[in-house]
Amino acid sequence: MPSNSRCGREANAPFDRVVLRQALDRVLHAFGLPLDDAARGRLLDYLGLLSKWNAVYNLTAIRDPDSMLVQHLLDSLAIVGPLADQGPFTTVVDVGSGGGLPGIVLAIAWPQAIVHLVEPVGKKAAFLRQCVLELALAHVKVHAQRVERLPHGQVQSADLIVCRAFASLRDFVSGIEALVGPKAVVAAMKGGLPVDEIAALPAGWQVGQALRLTVPGLDAQRHLLLLERAPAPAGPSDRSGRAAPADPAAPVAQPAAPER
Repeated sequence: MPSNSRCGREANAPFDRVVLRQALDRVLHAFGLPLDDAARGRLLDYLGLLSKWNAVYNLTAIRDPDSMLVQHLLDSLAIVGPLADQGPFTTVVDVGSGGGLPGIVLAIAWPQAIVHLVEPVGKKAAFLRQCVLELALAHVKVHAQRVERLPHGQVQSADLIVCRAFASLRDFVSGIEALVGPKAVVAAMKGGLPVDEIAALPAGWQVGQALRLTVPGLDAQRHLLLLERAPAPAGPSDRSGRAAPADPAAPVAQPAAPER
């Protein structure tokens, strides 16, 4: 996903919890997210862990805590409201979780949901386990493997499958085929609207909604794509009597959504 840079910021800027809390509170109010003090504290604790571990393990190219707040934490919080409108959810799968985005943020916002963080890179999975331990997130499970290699039954009845900047839409839906139940919501966080990726979706998939998001302090485009199974084509039949397959490059209608 694209990011903005803050010129003049030092890579190892101090972690000012008071200033960060004030900024977080303002954005939560703007988003209309009524998180309690414990949840807000956990979000900042998570940001502190990300900043601390990043100095050694290079989890993200963003170093400045102020920029991490905007480009990682607030960016992930921007999807909580739109996804809540599709819920509630009991089982969430974050595919290619990386440093825990958006999975850990969703876990803090939705303590009632079981959240599975799927991350095959060892150092990132180790960081996620440390977050689960230090933030007391007993409802979060870490899987250090590729999503398509998850043992059958390890993730039960996922009703939300989400990714942030994870490969292409085509690779995303191909990897989660075994997890997608009839009522599952499938969501992908993107920067600009990925027209080429949408056109390259495999037959049987389409974009149901493309929601444009606004992240305060971030001068970059953000979209949340809600993917869904495409209806079977009702076109002419071939000589075998089967319906002709849909054209995966056909344009997909993108309904507009109000900015949050």
